[in-house]
Amino acid sequence: MPFEIIRQDITNMKTDAIVNPTNNELKPTGGVCGAIFEKAGYEILEKKCKKIGYLETTEAVITKGYNLDCKYIIHTVGPIWDNAKSDNATLLYNTYTNCLKLAKSKKCNSIAFPLISSGNFGYPKDKALDIATNSIKNFLLENDMLIYLVVFDRESFKINKDLFDSITQYID
Repeated sequence: MPFEIIRQDITNMKTDAIVNPTNNELKPTGGVCGAIFEKAGYEILEKKCKKIGYLETTEAVITKGYNLDCKYIIHTVGPIWDNAKSDNATLLYNTYTNCLKLAKSKKCNSIAFPLISSGNFGYPKDKALDIATNSIKNFLLENDMLIYLVVFDRESFKINKDLFDSITQYID
């Protein structure tokens, strides 16, 4: 199956690319981003990200995977949750889509995503999950890639299990 939701540490994924949800300045923070920097090699990744500079929300850039078990790290900036903003869903959808397009352009056969914007950026996990799966399934309608949505906490995984059956039916 081209799409799997798994409970795992994304830094342990053996895929062509993993996605690093970062901030506009690509500075290492806590959560998934901090774990990726730590395992990839903090100094070398920080140096490369400083060289890249700045990303707008939804943009994606790529670096080597360095000490990770992946070829590439795709760095992206998802939206910060603001219940008053009507374009949050579109921004998050486009964030996933831009990462997938970049991975495809680098001829990646597999990619692992965290649940973008659902940590430090405060996006509700259930809403973030729905948007992620919609973006991924729409990409898979016209493209072939093994895509993992990697969650770390029990709460997200429980939500994922409920949603997974309907996604499987849709894709199959």
